[in-house]
Amino acid sequence: MFTGLFDDAALFPPGNAPLDEAIPAHRSLRARFGDLVGPFVTPASRLPQLLAYAVEDAPLDLALIAAPDELASALRAADRPGLRVAAVEIPVQSTAPDARDTVKILDDVLPPDVPAYVELAWHARHVVEVLAGTRYRAKLRTGGLRADLFPAPAALADAMAACAARDVAFKCTAGLHHAIRHTDPATGFEHHGFLNVLLAAAALGDGESVVIAEGHLEADYGPGIAAAVRALSPAQATEARRLFTSFGTCSVLEPIADLTVLGLLPDPAEPDPAEPDPTHADRSAA
Repeated sequence: MFTGLFDDAALFPPGNAPLDEAIPAHRSLRARFGDLVGPFVTPASRLPQLLAYAVEDAPLDLALIAAPDELASALRAADRPGLRVAAVEIPVQSTAPDARDTVKILDDVLPPDVPAYVELAWHARHVVEVLAGTRYRAKLRTGGLRADLFPAPAALADAMAACAARDVAFKCTAGLHHAIRHTDPATGFEHHGFLNVLLAAAALGDGESVVIAEGHLEADYGPGIAAAVRALSPAQATEARRLFTSFGTCSVLEPIADLTVLGLLPDPAEPDPAEPDPTHADRSAA
């Protein structure tokens, strides 16, 4: 359900972690939480600094943000022992011609096993049409440092439905700090919850209407949302994650902590019941 859902965007607001803290923290998160944690999100401009942290026997998976015209050089710069491009993210493409040019560049320079995401402007939903039928995905902005960067539930549901109707997978970026829709007490901004997005994706994958998806995005009762997530069948969960691939978060710990509180992930501080208890084994031997 949650494998690879949390892309590590520690370098970005509001976290803005310095690189010398973000890289060791990312390695620690991967060691602690395994494949729950996705790649380390970085702009191409930070690649020269990243080289100092490249470890050949423990490659750093990157989600590389690059403009179309700098993508080829960015991929060459990232082609170093200890770095591995796991995904590419292209900034906002507002017009269909720009999006078509971007797709051509991706076709020319991107390895076939590397996914790419093209960010959609909210007024440029037609770009989804350009991505339809390609192997490329959409990127939806779900928040930021200003209130106007948070789309209303209806707008987000419409964008998700446009992607689902054209079989275009998407990731989200910014604003999904917690599992459940909520109001940030510091800013007053209404934040979407990533479980709300997951349930909306599951509904759209099931053929439900955009109105149903919007209802999932508007819900704010945590126990009810957690119960709905538990009730998803394996097929529904698989389809939801095929559509909603991941989201960038400046704090991977926050969403994982939310899932733990909601009972959707085991408490990492508690022993795994599937693992043998070494203390018990010692007593048995004695």
